[in-house]
Amino acid sequence: MKYQRSSQLFIAASEVIPGGVNSPVRAFKAVGGTPVFVAKAKGAYLYDADGNRLIDYINSWGPMILGHAFPPVIEALVEKAKLGTSFGMPTEIETQIAELAISMVPNVDQIRFVNSGTEACMSAIRLARGFSGKEKIIKFAGCYHGHSDSFLIQAGSGAVTFGSPNSPGVTKGTAKDTLLAVYNDLDSVTKLFESNPSEIACIIVEPVAGNMGCIPPQPGFLKGLRDLCDAHQSILVFDEVMTGFRLAKGGVQELYGVNADIICFGKVIGGGLPVGAFAARHEVMAHLAPLGPVYQAGTLSGNPLAMAAGYAMLKVLDTDIEVFDRLAKKTAYLHQGISKALSAHQIPHTINRVGSMISVHFSETPVVDFETAAKGNNDRFKTFFHGLLNEGIYIAPSAFESWFITDALTYHDLDKTIAAVEKVAKSL
Repeated sequence: MKYQRSSQLFIAASEVIPGGVNSPVRAFKAVGGTPVFVAKAKGAYLYDADGNRLIDYINSWGPMILGHAFPPVIEALVEKAKLGTSFGMPTEIETQIAELAISMVPNVDQIRFVNSGTEACMSAIRLARGFSGKEKIIKFAGCYHGHSDSFLIQAGSGAVTFGSPNSPGVTKGTAKDTLLAVYNDLDSVTKLFESNPSEIACIIVEPVAGNMGCIPPQPGFLKGLRDLCDAHQSILVFDEVMTGFRLAKGGVQELYGVNADIICFGKVIGGGLPVGAFAARHEVMAHLAPLGPVYQAGTLSGNPLAMAAGYAMLKVLDTDIEVFDRLAKKTAYLHQGISKALSAHQIPHTINRVGSMISVHFSETPVVDFETAAKGNNDRFKTFFHGLLNEGIYIAPSAFESWFITDALTYHDLDKTIAAVEKVAKSL
């Protein structure tokens, strides 16, 4: 496939936008080459600026769970836009989507809408600190919770050390309150609690990781986090920006039977528009302004366009009782086909999958955390990525990102993808 127009557009964008993109992963730094510029999308397909049709496996990083330009969402969006795009005042649709979301998710009484997953996680941490009266947080190496200062921290010399900033602009003072643990390793979390008694406000975790590839929680890991938080009077925050309303109607809490104290949402809940949210029980949310002292605000929070799109999306997910089963079956079919194709050419690989999230790691060992994810053969992934792109298959341009499956994919699309993997595997 040719990408001449995309190349021209990238050159023009680079003159006026840092790096030519408004989010770094789009720049293809991890895989090389020129980013693909999209002109439009429908169902399971992207149509780029050069007229190529691509089968899409990122789906705007998750929200297009029912396909691009999903008719109920577009219709709701158009009708709402006719009435005005933003008011900075309450609207009825905010209450409607709040009631629906709360009815779908276990263990929450109230929800506050914001404008992004980053904002949701940032606000959840502030609320956890305000509720607990403590300042330190535990996060996991390889889990991404947005670009708020508290989250841009890398590990020090060991799991029990303080973190240090891994982005200029993040202060050492901020970093000292963020402690790093190892995903799927309860011992590393226990040591942090022992080293910081009565200081840890919360644990924040992607309960199914999606930012080091898809990595499921090991048996007992989430329950262990719950028990540690209970034992130390700390808050457990699930970052379900990717997983919420995607892996199950009630998200990971429903899927694994472990309740968090605060849950962060994004992606699916906006039907493709910029939106995020965080939810909790009454006693936690009562600390949030205007009821309590923990301040959070946003002029565009609860924007009527985002609320209308999200409400239309959630209504379908709430009433279509087979949608999550269909998604899981399609993902399993893809998993089996890719694994068979790579194995036929003796390509070492590990495939992780949960529901409609999946990732391919060119590694001979199981991928259970950031360290094992980083051992994958990145040069092989680059060849894999560009090979699939040339066959009309678009996957995440990084070995450390999950793929997201949409219900709009047909088994013909899946077979075409598997056939492309078989072809590309010959050159890996």
